[in-house]
Amino acid sequence: METHATAKMIGLFNDSYPPIMDGVALTVQNYAYWLHRKNQPVCVVTPKTPEYVDEATYPVYRYASLPLLGRKPYRLGLPYVDIPFQKTIKRTPFKLIHAHCPFSSARVALGLAKQQHIPLVATFHSKFRDDFKRAVNNKQITQWMLNDVIRFFEAADEVWIPQASVEDTIREYGYKGKLEVVNNGTDFSADENIDGLKQQARTALHIPAGMPVFLFVGQHIWEKNTRLIMEALALMSAVPFKMFFIGTGYAAKELQQLAIQHDLQSKVEFLGLITDRKRLQQYYTAADLLLFPSLYDNAPLVVREASAMHTPAILVKDSTAAEIVTDNYNGFLTENASDSLAQRIQTLLKTPEVIKEAGENASKTIARSWNDITEEVLSRYSFLIKKHGNKM
Repeated sequence: METHATAKMIGLFNDSYPPIMDGVALTVQNYAYWLHRKNQPVCVVTPKTPEYVDEATYPVYRYASLPLLGRKPYRLGLPYVDIPFQKTIKRTPFKLIHAHCPFSSARVALGLAKQQHIPLVATFHSKFRDDFKRAVNNKQITQWMLNDVIRFFEAADEVWIPQASVEDTIREYGYKGKLEVVNNGTDFSADENIDGLKQQARTALHIPAGMPVFLFVGQHIWEKNTRLIMEALALMSAVPFKMFFIGTGYAAKELQQLAIQHDLQSKVEFLGLITDRKRLQQYYTAADLLLFPSLYDNAPLVVREASAMHTPAILVKDSTAAEIVTDNYNGFLTENASDSLAQRIQTLLKTPEVIKEAGENASKTIARSWNDITEEVLSRYSFLIKKHGNKM
């Protein structure tokens, strides 16, 4: 029997990983954690983050990187200049490689998959065009970068998307191959009485009884429609509420300035990045509504995390992220306008029973555990490994 020291590994490759905390990084972390729990030899390959020490019980192979200008805390990976990393990774045996982004780690993944004659899975998580447009502000260069991304996905043995609506985005970018839908999960759950948990969370966070609580979790960037949230809250001057913004990003300071400009300092609080998952769970639990009007996200984990704690989300109608929400059943939809969002929030506050019922339905229909998801993932991996072996 092979030991983990000699067994061929499942390699998870991504350009973001803790301490960088975004949805894809959390997805990779949970894949690795649960695969390891299921006695699967697994490792993560990702750029180095200065002064961060990995404490995972599975290997994390990191390579040289530089700060990515304008996108703190993200890193520009430089795997091919890191000779010690190259030596280590080339002598690491893999049985399958799964790339969760099409950038520096993915190029290493593709090279290794070809060299070791093993299957390569690639998951399309993000709307890369939006990132490219903001970074280069040039239509031709943006299209060239997008074409390069699609060439990578075309080179994979199997391409996954985290929910069915994401197909529209990758097709729009030019990908014509087969796609497999593999949902994301959540590590949160409400095993106890949810009313009691919500009260405990609100007490721990010093939230007055009866105070409506709204929450946004994610990168503080304009692509996530964060300005719309602030403009909607500005239209609710007569309504008492507490709004928490959790996360960081290039637009964080301007968002804080908007709060001052709209005289919302006493109602809106910016908490920065919260890496303590138990503390983050408290905010999800205490909130009445997750405000997430993003047009940028494909399959946001935050909606699933909130749903696990019986907190329904308000999303923009017809957005990719909104596919998993049925209006007034397991969440709520709004038009992409500040007055529409403000009106929707105020109407819902008058019917707390509607919010509560939507939260209950969200927990049943949207939230799935990473344990269950990883069982499905492992089954798919095993099929691909066997299928690939039969081809050789």
